[in-house]
Amino acid sequence: MQLGDMPHARRREGKILTALYDTWTLHSWSEWLEKIGSPQAKDVVILHVDDHRDLGSPRLFSRDGEWIDAITLQAFDLYDPASVERSIRSGAIGMGSFMTPFLHQFPTSNIRHLCQPPKTSETHRYSFRPTTEPDTLLDVGSRRPSIQLQEESAGMGAYLVTSNMESWLSEIGSQSILLHIDMDYFNNRYDGDSDWKTRPEALDPDSQSVGEKIDALVAALAQHKLGTRIEDVTIAFSPGFFPAELWQAADQRLRSGLKGIL
Repeated sequence: MQLGDMPHARRREGKILTALYDTWTLHSWSEWLEKIGSPQAKDVVILHVDDHRDLGSPRLFSRDGEWIDAITLQAFDLYDPASVERSIRSGAIGMGSFMTPFLHQFPTSNIRHLCQPPKTSETHRYSFRPTTEPDTLLDVGSRRPSIQLQEESAGMGAYLVTSNMESWLSEIGSQSILLHIDMDYFNNRYDGDSDWKTRPEALDPDSQSVGEKIDALVAALAQHKLGTRIEDVTIAFSPGFFPAELWQAADQRLRSGLKGIL
């Protein structure tokens, strides 16, 4: 593999896609949409396992009711995986913004965000509303997609964030499930910060603790009998967030556990 190909590295085994960067989650969801169509995706449950929300604004511009890549000016269509891949490769869909185009397409989605302390220590319920915000760099004033979290009853879709696995999986309904796992949920030592050593609080458990948390996650999914409802799984290693010395053992443990329930 050439060094320039590293950001695009990924592999699929059945329902499970593993990538270095979580931007490829949107491409995996696009492939799923191309296969199953809109009706099954309506009111989908997104199990979002991550130390971040990933609700940033991607570099897409609204043009005549459609989205275009703000860098290449080519069309962006969630039902066309090739167009999604182009926008990932161009940088229009970047880290922390991959979920926003999906929620614009499916504004009644049910997001269940599992996050650990210190980022999250309690359970909070919100609603979300797709909206837009002005671009301030590439084409000042052009509208880019964004997501607004608000009081629970004020939006269309549901957004729950919790550190409690039972709260995370309770009362999620019978819809199809998309499972996204960013490995920085288990350890976010660096958090994309070159000054990480100076931070007073960090999510930096050892390898044994990471393995135990992986087992707990898989066990919770199995206990709630959700394996057969999970349509797609994406796992992102997140270089610069999740320590590289943990990758191999954590990947083997997580994949083995998930394969046992899917």
